[in-house]
Amino acid sequence: MKITTTNKFEKALIWFLNSFDDWDLKWVGDQNLCYDAIGKTPKGNKCVVEMKFRKKYYDTKLIEKKKYDKLMEIDEDIVKIYFVSDPKGTYYFWLNGLDDLEMLNKKMPSTTFWRKHQIEKEIYLLKEDWASLINKT
Repeated sequence: MKITTTNKFEKALIWFLNSFDDWDLKWVGDQNLCYDAIGKTPKGNKCVVEMKFRKKYYDTKLIEKKKYDKLMEIDEDIVKIYFVSDPKGTYYFWLNGLDDLEMLNKKMPSTTFWRKHQIEKEIYLLKEDWASLINKT
């Protein structure tokens, strides 16, 4: 998936959440941040949202430890949400509530968009049932 396509998906999700679910999000995916949107949840809590759009389905969802750590370094009063979409559903992980994640090492592409070079990365696997909102097809 090209970065321009991913950006369109991110903007579309933000539009949908703002229009139909009373979120107040702003897309910041064009900045060098560890999240793609910033704003407020429907309950008015400050939040950041990191989004992943996957072409393949896996029964656990992956987040890089480095990305997770950067998100968790943000002010503790800000809700950190990890949104994952794959061919079988959409999942919202409220990272503030996840504890005792087990770190694994996995050989992966060095970046999301350029897949030629693989490196060892530290990751966490998130179980689907940890997501607080799951829309499975």
